[in-house]
Amino acid sequence: MKKVLLLGDSIRMGYDEYVRDLLKDKCEVYYDDKDNGRFAAYTLWQANQLFRKHGKFDVVHWNNGYWDMNIEAPMTKAMHPIDEYIHFLKRIIGEIRSNGAAIIFATTTPVLSSGYSLDNTGTAVHIQFNNDWVVHYNETAKRVAAEESITVNDLYALMLQEKNYYKCEDGLHLTEEGYRLCAEQAAKLILEKL
Repeated sequence: MKKVLLLGDSIRMGYDEYVRDLLKDKCEVYYDDKDNGRFAAYTLWQANQLFRKHGKFDVVHWNNGYWDMNIEAPMTKAMHPIDEYIHFLKRIIGEIRSNGAAIIFATTTPVLSSGYSLDNTGTAVHIQFNNDWVVHYNETAKRVAAEESITVNDLYALMLQEKNYYKCEDGLHLTEEGYRLCAEQAAKLILEKL
């Protein structure tokens, strides 16, 4: 049976089970259900661990963004300023290609206003967010994806279909309806790759 790996932050953790359920008769879907992929450098490390543990994959669907653009006090700059973000995106792309998998990159979902939210996966980190940052990081990631001929799953555009962007009360994470829509779009693109 074909194998799919889902990588990414807490947004991925919100839709991964739905993707697995949607694809259960078509492929095996893997993800780290206990650990958030956080920022791109951490996802690079996590991908390596999962490749070592599970071997080759046919498709890797992946996102990074919120943690990369986060300015966590007392730092005064993003965890990964744009040049570092690009560097780690390209490192992840290289590792996925070395594994032999097709790649789908998912954009970061929009936020309604600037703010802070506690990460909901037990990391005890507050994520600072601003939609201008989201747009900038998404534009950068889409440019890298275009240069590398990588399929983009535009979750940003998908969430714009609802006036509150399918955001839950914390302003960062999604409602169950939002996660289900993300899963449906991810599953559709994964099936196209398979």
